[in-house]
Amino acid sequence: MKHKFLIGLAAILLFGACKKQLDYTPTGVLSSTDLTTTEAAEGLVTAAYAAIGNGDMIGPIYSNWVYGSVRSDDAYKGGGGTGDVGEIDAMEHYNLVTPSMGAFVSRTWQNLFKSISRANVALRAVNAFSDAAFPQKKTRIAELRFLRAHSYFTMKLLYKNIPIFDETATEADILKTKNDLSNNDSWNKIAADFQYAIDNLPATQPQLARANKHAAQAYLAKLRLFQAYEQNATHQVTSINTSRLQEVVTLTQAVIASGKYSLSPDIADNFLPETENGPESVFAIQFTINDGTTSGRLNYEDGLNYPHGAPQYGCCGFHAGSQNLVNAHTTDANGLPNFSTFNNGVADLSTATVDTRLDHTVGIDGHVYKYDNSKLFSNSWVRDPGVYGNFHTMRNQQLASSSSYFKNGPFMGVAKNYDIIRYDDVLLMQAEAYIELGQQDKALPIINEIRNRAAASTGRLKKANGTFASIYNVKPYPAVGWTQAFARQALQWERRLEFATEGHRFFDLVRWGIAAQVLNQYIAVEKTRRPFLATALFTAGRDEYLPIPQSEITFTNGLYKQNPGYN
Repeated sequence: MKHKFLIGLAAILLFGACKKQLDYTPTGVLSSTDLTTTEAAEGLVTAAYAAIGNGDMIGPIYSNWVYGSVRSDDAYKGGGGTGDVGEIDAMEHYNLVTPSMGAFVSRTWQNLFKSISRANVALRAVNAFSDAAFPQKKTRIAELRFLRAHSYFTMKLLYKNIPIFDETATEADILKTKNDLSNNDSWNKIAADFQYAIDNLPATQPQLARANKHAAQAYLAKLRLFQAYEQNATHQVTSINTSRLQEVVTLTQAVIASGKYSLSPDIADNFLPETENGPESVFAIQFTINDGTTSGRLNYEDGLNYPHGAPQYGCCGFHAGSQNLVNAHTTDANGLPNFSTFNNGVADLSTATVDTRLDHTVGIDGHVYKYDNSKLFSNSWVRDPGVYGNFHTMRNQQLASSSSYFKNGPFMGVAKNYDIIRYDDVLLMQAEAYIELGQQDKALPIINEIRNRAAASTGRLKKANGTFASIYNVKPYPAVGWTQAFARQALQWERRLEFATEGHRFFDLVRWGIAAQVLNQYIAVEKTRRPFLATALFTAGRDEYLPIPQSEITFTNGLYKQNPGYN
């Protein structure tokens, strides 16, 4: 069962104009006079935690299945043809015409700034108390700055050139804040919040949902890793900053040395509500069900992504695994990836050996779907196989029989927590830093630890007759031939498989400076398999980031400048 503090109702101010009709105090509502109490301040902190999970299906802020998976080589949009939620189709084709981006691109921007605003409002309230009056003041400020940094970090990955302001900014100040900070300066502003959190948060919190010191260390490591790959104005990686890489090593070493985290024995534990908040979860957004409300507090951002034809779901068939991703899971006789030949054809899964993580990631005809061997995945569950093929995704889906599952009309929500940073990510961040520092020998055992866990993750993949649908062969890398170049290739492959369809892939490619190369090679082959991609083309210097929403540029009277390459 989940152990968490309340994440739910935000503080709402009632003004005098409504007093006659509302001369009672509804549950969960704060009047303006209530905001002078420490209890009210705690409520605003809770509201700030809630805000990082307050995205929606067309304005997602934590699930990057659109921005990080469909825009990469991991998955197709899926759904009922290319016109079904056409804005995602435009992103998949790298054809974003700024004025038309009225849903995803604009709404995500707005939802992220709502979460930043919640943190700033709470910071102003908490700062008003003395340390004596509010003994938890410093801890709560650190939590709020962590939450604010999380939202700014997400915005930075998506839009790059963003306005940044803190709780001291007035409304007038905000309207004068440009989005023209240098790339380095904006990273450092966000990093300052994480560093404050490191300096002021305890190693252990009384409630699992609260950020702790080690979560802040892991998140700052992630930020410094992205910052290390220095970009010019048109997003080309021009150099790798070794001092930033060393920070990544130091920060991840601190997280590892804490002894609080470890890899779960089975990677499946990361994708099931029964094993959430486990040893691998460093920081997660918490969701609830059966909490006394009508439908709980659920993750709906992945609500389109269930098999359409499966009778237990009925909608909507989005987020279809790509053939390229399936092929990338094939292995050679030594249990290692087929780096150069993986995509030469369509893998025959009845004879090819594969990485175990394939069956934790992709729904395949006749294979166990989401660890339920009584209902094997069927091609009949696929909504539009003529366009998107027969594969589906499943990491962030739950079975209809799960106690975490709730169907709201045609859409699905689940109470499974959403991991923002896991321990496997911490390990691979450290391995990457070592490799780029020329210390690849230190990365070898880390990457092999991840591979060994993958190889052992077969317990939930057996069919009812005790056999496996796939032929698994996953082995650790040998030390022989472990050069920096080979280690870099192995690390990049490992990150893809370890986080496949979880929304990391696109941002990794951009960080490494290889997005245009990899994605145009992907398109060149994939469009021969999936003709709907015939006009797709990734344009370097533009498509690494989303456009600044035109509505925001208009609202600020041109104060915000558009990202390069967009009209």
